[in-house]
Amino acid sequence: MAASVFTRTLLGHRLVHFSFPLSSKPQIFTTLFGVLVAILCLEWSRVLCYDCGGFLGFPPIEGCVKKPFPLLVEPAYAAYKTPAYPVMSSSITGMRASFSTQSLSPNDPVVSVDWLYSNLREPDMKVLDASWYMPDEQRNPIQEYQVAHIPGALFFDVDGIADRTTKLPHMLPSEEAFAAAVSALGIQNKDGVVVYDGKGIFSAARVWWMFRVFGHDRVWVLDGGLPRWRASGYDVESSASGDAILKASAAGEAIEKVYQGQAVGPITFQTKFQPHLIWTLDQVRQNIEGQTHQHIDARSKARFDGSAPEPRKGIRCGHVPGSKCIPFPQMLDASLALLPADELKKQFEKEGISLDSPVVTSCGTGVTACILALGLHRLGKADVAVYDGSWTEWGAHPDTPVDACS
Repeated sequence: MAASVFTRTLLGHRLVHFSFPLSSKPQIFTTLFGVLVAILCLEWSRVLCYDCGGFLGFPPIEGCVKKPFPLLVEPAYAAYKTPAYPVMSSSITGMRASFSTQSLSPNDPVVSVDWLYSNLREPDMKVLDASWYMPDEQRNPIQEYQVAHIPGALFFDVDGIADRTTKLPHMLPSEEAFAAAVSALGIQNKDGVVVYDGKGIFSAARVWWMFRVFGHDRVWVLDGGLPRWRASGYDVESSASGDAILKASAAGEAIEKVYQGQAVGPITFQTKFQPHLIWTLDQVRQNIEGQTHQHIDARSKARFDGSAPEPRKGIRCGHVPGSKCIPFPQMLDASLALLPADELKKQFEKEGISLDSPVVTSCGTGVTACILALGLHRLGKADVAVYDGSWTEWGAHPDTPVDACS
């Protein structure tokens, strides 16, 4: 822990500290004067620039273009917090507002960076860095997280929080294992969860889908991810706290213990499995004949056609018979944010996909298939299934049928 603090100091991790005593409970103001003082103190804190320490209306440090960031530590006497949404005057007394989903469309699976910025410090808000990269990219997500992440975000290990009984990559873990890992991260069922990644929208969609499979609908993907957050001028933390690293490690340990039959720590997250959101190899095989679902493959057209080799050894080229190809980048704009609903609809319609019929998606390893599910969710289809094993399982299986266009 001491080494962590020392490293943060060397990295110049700028946090604002006060000598005011902290209190775990908001103080009750008995006079109007006290309330006014608290509001003034809070407004003063809201304009402190997290990057350079300057104040709006006063000259900042030269070259600073960052947006003001809320204080990480507020004085005890500034316990009054402006609600994130309107409340009835009769309910204000003794109330501390939690983040609001009232401004979010029930069909929209993403939130903007501005919305997250406004709600980042709410106690029931959890932010997860779920960055993951293809093996040939040679990028280390945990190292990148430690270098730069959204303040307060925890690291969600896509490869680690996975089924340990299979050699297939990052397959969905069991209910017990997921509950243990998420609980170790400090997440509860009452929490809202925002997931982001280092590309824009990529692996975050996978973790969004995982939470939904286990019955947690209060989950969103950060539109544009970390790149848009930084491009919008919002600051990042340049080192991980000891608590964040411990939680990430504890989540991995919890997964191991579950699969080894050992007892795990207290469970704060209860799962409610949604089997219609995940498909197996056998279901895909049956669908070739039954055609109950439209099967969409998120891989590139070249991989789908079989004209490009698979990135993993021992995997045949081609696609599942009867499936159609909509490469996942067609869901995203140039900044890797989710397209508007009207543009998404055009992408599916031009490939002959009916939004009135059931859909199952797949890809290489079950990651980018979730981006298709994300786009369909924005169009009101919340029941899209994902074939978890995807082409890595199908293409390696000795007796699964394969079509190829070349």
